[in-house]
Amino acid sequence: MDHEDVDAAVAEMLRVLSPHTAEDWTVPAGALEWTCRQTAAHIGHDLLAYAGQLAARPTDAYLPIDLNVRPTASPAEVLQAAAACGGLLSSALATASPALRAWHWGPCDPGGFAAMGVAEILLHTYDITQGLSVDWLPPAPPSAAVLDRLLPAAPPGDPTRVLLWCTGRGELDGLPRRTSWRWEAARPD
Repeated sequence: MDHEDVDAAVAEMLRVLSPHTAEDWTVPAGALEWTCRQTAAHIGHDLLAYAGQLAARPTDAYLPIDLNVRPTASPAEVLQAAAACGGLLSSALATASPALRAWHWGPCDPGGFAAMGVAEILLHTYDITQGLSVDWLPPAPPSAAVLDRLLPAAPPGDPTRVLLWCTGRGELDGLPRRTSWRWEAARPD
């Protein structure tokens, strides 16, 4: 996965959520404890963190930075901030050497950071749509790419449903909802 996948995920997030920014974003985002607004800010936070990792290339920890979204920011402004952070990640990915490694629980290549960015965008967009009662599912092609890169032990099936199951967002073919999971972004050199 690469910067174009991140750009496409950001565009999908904006397409789906922008028409709903006048709604109440203080409601919980699906099954999360966060509100829709907090979840959108979290998307921006993670995308900024991934961009920072690619730029600084730390080998043993995340950079000591956080995204601070003003409490007075409207849902539209929070969504704009998340999209801006997506642009920063896309830019960092577009200029990163494939040989670059930065820390994410071990050495992670640019493709891993791209996949994590896409996963954060799609999964948390889904959470927000659940909170706002918007009928939407992550598209199958990027869901399949995220599964392939981050969750290689995922069971077969519809990639969207499998991705939601793998990340604790539903049941799958009689399998109980997962309560814990971890993706495999780091890859040995």
